[in-house]
Amino acid sequence: MIDAVNIKRGLLVLLLCCALLAVCSGCKEKSEGIIEKTEFEIDKQYERGPLSVHVRVDKSKLTIADTLLLELEAVVEPGYEVKMPKVDKGLENFGIVDWNNLGNRLDENNNVASTHRYRLEPFLSGKYEIPVFTFEFYDVNSVEDKKYELSSESIEVEVTSLLGEQRGELAIEDIEDVVEMPQEAALWWIWLLIFFFIAAAAGGWILLRRKRAAKLIRIFKPAHEIAYERLKALVKNNLVETGRIKEFYEQISSILRHYIEHRFDLHAPERTTEEFLAELQYTDVLSGSDKESLEKFLTHCDLVKFAKHSPTTEQIQKTFDLVKEFIEKTKSDESRIDVTDNLQKEKTVEAEVA
Repeated sequence: MIDAVNIKRGLLVLLLCCALLAVCSGCKEKSEGIIEKTEFEIDKQYERGPLSVHVRVDKSKLTIADTLLLELEAVVEPGYEVKMPKVDKGLENFGIVDWNNLGNRLDENNNVASTHRYRLEPFLSGKYEIPVFTFEFYDVNSVEDKKYELSSESIEVEVTSLLGEQRGELAIEDIEDVVEMPQEAALWWIWLLIFFFIAAAAGGWILLRRKRAAKLIRIFKPAHEIAYERLKALVKNNLVETGRIKEFYEQISSILRHYIEHRFDLHAPERTTEEFLAELQYTDVLSGSDKESLEKFLTHCDLVKFAKHSPTTEQIQKTFDLVKEFIEKTKSDESRIDVTDNLQKEKTVEAEVA
């Protein structure tokens, strides 16, 4: 008897639970249906031939801090293609912060539905219009390739300020008094010390150099003595005996050119043979025969140095004698050259070698 009563009670509880679940399920379906219908506050539909278009907006009034959801849906019959409009070209008062292509799907009539969604952000408060959008469609089987258009209507939305009705009561307050910026500690004395240190170092260096220059005895030599020393060094190098003829002619030409520069103040080393001979025509420091000898000598040296001319032993000796005779003929004790620095360098080199 007790078991029968318990069974009846269990069945009754089970029935009540099923009924409750059914009620909740119905409420849920009803709630979802309401959400689906109220997701977009504005839903406008336009049709032309095989094309049906929906332009949906989730709200007609929003604050400047909100965003607006815009949905474009195009449903076209089989055998037709539709081109969705470019939303960014028509929007002037809104910016696109996000967009989504929901892709294509078949509806209950086997028509192809394409859906694009855009999340818009207003720039300023005020009343604005969602612009007209134009959808293009055409028959894929038509040989004429004719296109058709279906345009929507503009939709007005209102963007309100976050300040609301208090915006008109706002007033710009006066600026505060000028506040002096804290000044950094003066560093002028550091720069002054640096300046004095640099000036003292420069002055000390100049005095030391003058002191050394005063102690140093300047040495002067006649130009012909310098040339003779270089000729001796040239002979000592044995360039001709070792077959270095070109190097011999380069050095002997340099000896004569530097002698002419030291003796007659003519800039022979820095100039080509043609430039030097041209200058030589307008000077009276040399006789005509000396000028002719120099021209023959320099031309002969250039042939060896640049034209790969191979001189004979007799020509080499004659070249050496010509330079020696020219120096002997034109030497003068009055033309003296300061050789102090060169002697100091030679002493330094000898000390390093030792």
